[in-house]
Amino acid sequence: MKVLVVDDHVLIREALKQLLQEICPKLAVLEAADCANAIRIINQNSDLELILLDLQLPDKSGFAALSECRSLLPSVPVVVLSASEDRQDVMRALDGGAMGFIPKSHDGKIMLNALRMVLGGGVYLPADIVNQTTDNSRTNAITAQHQGNGPVSPAEIGLTGRQADVLALLIQGKPNKLICRELGLAEGTVKIHVTAILRALGVTNRTQAVIAVGRLGIKFDLHRKHV
Repeated sequence: MKVLVVDDHVLIREALKQLLQEICPKLAVLEAADCANAIRIINQNSDLELILLDLQLPDKSGFAALSECRSLLPSVPVVVLSASEDRQDVMRALDGGAMGFIPKSHDGKIMLNALRMVLGGGVYLPADIVNQTTDNSRTNAITAQHQGNGPVSPAEIGLTGRQADVLALLIQGKPNKLICRELGLAEGTVKIHVTAILRALGVTNRTQAVIAVGRLGIKFDLHRKHV
């Protein structure tokens, strides 16, 4: 597995690299100090499987960098790393296609667990975002039902195997056309699956779906071949 870490602070990049390799010693970690270098690395490494992106870059807004990364490699999930825990920044990152948001303020143990969750196919978000209750009664009910029983599986919220495949790609910020291509489905079929997924989660859009997945602790094999 190959991961790109984009951050302008060398000590943070080194700390993240050590944490990532503690989780997976064979993990290949590439580093970029700004958006320009990140784009160069992305263009040279089409086999990247995950991008960890800081929002404060010296040459470009992190949100602009997020958009560019998503445009260049729409099939690769991007998780934002940030010193900010502002709710608006979190929501803007999710709206921009980020699969998760990890605050740098976390101590080493929590950061390690967050990275482990992301590498394991889960979604990590700040607690205040995960615990939001607005327009989320369906997710609240599922959470209450499974309290203390660990992560909820896609099947437990009523999703079929194919719908779970669509959800795994949806939370990575992938557009319907790319989901169609990866799963070999017609666009109309994907739209039907997306509608069913949103209904099962009790949400109305992709951003809310990412939050619900984070709250329920649903994990996916992001790198398996879909058949």
